Amino acid sequence: MEKKYKRTTVTSALPYANGPVHIGHLAGVYVPADIYVRYLRLKGEDVIFIGGSDEHGVPVTIRARKEGITPQDVVDRYHKIIKDSFAEFGISFDVYSRTTSKTHHKLASDFFRTLYEKNEFVEQTSEQYYDEEAKQFLADRYIVGECPRCHAPGAYGDQCEKCGSTLSPEELINPVSKLSGSKPVKRPTKHWFLPLNKHQDWLKKWILEDHKEWRPNVYGQCKSWLDMDLMPRAVTRDLEWGIPVPVEGAEGKVLYVWFDAPIGYISNTKELCDANPEKYGNWEKWWKDSDTRLIHFIGKDNIVFHCIVFPAMLKAEGSYILPDNVPSNEFLNLEGDKISTSRNWAVWLNEYLVDFPGKQDVLRYVLTANAPETKDNDFTWKDYQARNNNELVAIYGNFINRALVLTSKYFDGKVPALKELTDYDKETLKEFADVKNRLEQMLDNFKFRDAQKEAMNLARIGNKYLAETEPWKLVKTDMDRTSSILHIALQIAANLAIAFEPFLPFSSEKLRKMLNMQTFEWNQLGRVDLLPEGSVLGKAELLFEKIEDALVDAQVKRLHDIKAQNEAAAAEAEAKEKSASWKPEPVKEYADFEGFEKLDIRVGTILECTNVPKSDKLLKFKIDDGMGGRTILSGIAKSYPNPEELVGKQVCFVANFKPRKMMGLESQGMIMSAVNSDGKLVVISPSKEVANGCEVG
Repeated sequence: MEKKYKRTTVTSALPYANGPVHIGHLAGVYVPADIYVRYLRLKGEDVIFIGGSDEHGVPVTIRARKEGITPQDVVDRYHKIIKDSFAEFGISFDVYSRTTSKTHHKLASDFFRTLYEKNEFVEQTSEQYYDEEAKQFLADRYIVGECPRCHAPGAYGDQCEKCGSTLSPEELINPVSKLSGSKPVKRPTKHWFLPLNKHQDWLKKWILEDHKEWRPNVYGQCKSWLDMDLMPRAVTRDLEWGIPVPVEGAEGKVLYVWFDAPIGYISNTKELCDANPEKYGNWEKWWKDSDTRLIHFIGKDNIVFHCIVFPAMLKAEGSYILPDNVPSNEFLNLEGDKISTSRNWAVWLNEYLVDFPGKQDVLRYVLTANAPETKDNDFTWKDYQARNNNELVAIYGNFINRALVLTSKYFDGKVPALKELTDYDKETLKEFADVKNRLEQMLDNFKFRDAQKEAMNLARIGNKYLAETEPWKLVKTDMDRTSSILHIALQIAANLAIAFEPFLPFSSEKLRKMLNMQTFEWNQLGRVDLLPEGSVLGKAELLFEKIEDALVDAQVKRLHDIKAQNEAAAAEAEAKEKSASWKPEPVKEYADFEGFEKLDIRVGTILECTNVPKSDKLLKFKIDDGMGGRTILSGIAKSYPNPEELVGKQVCFVANFKPRKMMGLESQGMIMSAVNSDGKLVVISPSKEVANGCEVG
């Protein structure tokens, strides 16, 4: 029998405060978490929603060093951007704090100290990379080198961003420090480790036997880890930015961010409760009471930390509850490509809110409809537009607008009476009578995509009902029937305001005002008496508006421009890499001077330069050679994608080669060019303009 809990603590993964949040974060974590919390609140359950910024760790220090500012400057900037964006987007945290707060520093230090004093850590000395010029140990992200898998330059010590391989610094070919560019050396350093192997047996039972109801992607990833031998995991590291390790002999060391960050859920809860004890009570009941249910919403890259590592930390401490469920989503791609913050291949929430003002619910709807609940999914701007225009506008919005406008027109904006119920009316009412139970079954099992689809089905029922009864025609002959139809339509509309509240909170609030709903509770869902006869409606407004092509075309163009910039930057970086390692070809064997003297090398001006049809290599040159002109074909098309740029340029050419046919055209010589360090051909020109036909000797 499933246990009944008195309260629920809901957490969402703490985003790194080294950049804004994007739609991948929203789809993976924050929208589903907010849907669930709004649903529980609507049911009248005792729930808190905990969020906050993860402000320690190497990504923050990398950005600070790149911008020439302090890590605190970085996190202050992005914490505000993220917090404000979440608030404007309707992510309804009870608290959104940060891991640089005094409350967090003390609680995280105390947590470490408790485990330390209980001998729950093991001390190990290992050799790690050290930068002798910068005089510090190097985090994985501060070490770069050639990827051992795809051989791309610039791979990090923990991952190659080109091929996606997970790496260790020891695997890199020719590793160097990002701080000084020097070759790092190995030095011994002592750290504290959480012995996950000690917790393996109970973790196996707790997850693999007691939580088979977890999502397959979560259960499967946990099983793959637990089927192997777990290893001790470092909880400290050599770094200046972070929470100092609170024991002797740990100078210059901080708590590892993966250990520090999840404790932020607890410290943020404490901050919330300490600020408002009358409303929330003592923080410990939300984390230590067996009547509390703990739910973590995360992305798939955090499954191991929240299902294995953090529970092991809580179990080792001894007084905390363990998570009841960890609904993790897979990744959301963008226009068929993996979202990448380093490549700016993303739709940033703060920018969306500027570009699409008032359209928070449209993005919430599309992200939920495409939620990567069981596998990676894709966001495209054309799908965004289609779902808004064909579903939110044409189905949901159209139904609401018809119902309210017709009521205003024929019944002075008051809910008309239910005069009679036909068999068709009864069938329609029966279709959504069980909507509450169906939605609950889906929401309780974290199937938000299916739940939103069920809510939209209710709008389809309403739209179909009005389309088939046609009250705008009946009003001419049967006012009583018209009254009944619009009465039922308005009851469906009121149900929609409740059903869509977890998914589209802004639209639901707008609809409630239009319907002038006096009560608003989940247990009313499915009822047909939500709007009493004669109650006055508010002013009818469009719930959603059509999104025109120009708006999404601009977003698609922006992404195309970003892709082109990324490709150009990658090509430039590759060219620089090749140039840095380039060496001239060895000099060929000696040639006779007499043979060279036979070559007649001249200077001419390019009059025309065009691609040769059906050839991707040849360019056709018309040369003013000072002797009446000639045509020369040259295989340098790939080095000059815009051949017209060569027109007017003087070049050196061999004038006395025997004419030869290529692609049906005659070539009367050979353009001279040099092979550059990047492999491209560059035509040879005199340093000063000379008369066409001059000999080169």
